[in-house]
Amino acid sequence: MRVAIAGAGNVGRSIAQELIENGHRVLLIERQPSALRPERVPAAEWVLADACELASLQEANLAECDVVVAATGDDKVNLVVSLLAKTEFAVPRVVARVNRAENEWLFTDQWGVDVSVSKPRLMAALVEEAVTVGDLVRLMTFRQGQANLVEITLPESAPYVGAAVRDVPLPRDAALVAILRGKRVIAPSLDDPLEAGDELVFVCTAQVEDTVREVMLGSATED
Repeated sequence: MRVAIAGAGNVGRSIAQELIENGHRVLLIERQPSALRPERVPAAEWVLADACELASLQEANLAECDVVVAATGDDKVNLVVSLLAKTEFAVPRVVARVNRAENEWLFTDQWGVDVSVSKPRLMAALVEEAVTVGDLVRLMTFRQGQANLVEITLPESAPYVGAAVRDVPLPRDAALVAILRGKRVIAPSLDDPLEAGDELVFVCTAQVEDTVREVMLGSATED
């Protein structure tokens, strides 16, 4: 893929390096001359420009990009970049960084955002995931809230401890995608048994989260 990243700070450079290592072509757009440091990510293409200016994005051939990442530290800039990328250049996939939790509601498809990544929410979710047993923790949201990545750590009292995956009556629009057991990551098969302490990772819609919680933990957890 060809990926354009607006914002060449620590976040933008880290994303660029990961993508390059995975074989993608990366364009870094930075408007501050002091932050233009090609030696930090020499394999990327660097452009000194304001990503909020239409002419700058045209010169950068944004229309040829498969993905645009708005990764600056300013939510207003990220929204403008997302909107321009989607409406003016028809970029198939736009990912935007959310810096302030109170601005999350703005990062929707109306602003051209396909996926928003909120650092405050993600950090809070990781803290919850690390300490929470016996409840559902939402880790990440995909496709503007149409699907979520959620985690449940099974307590010993969970109704399906000892049962096989095939015996768990998950609702439609929910899928068990991984079992984390100790240091192992298990791609679950229908015959795999569930154990107390397992961290179960699901992808499901928001509408069935409560059902997944009730099935995996029992209806008493609703009280």
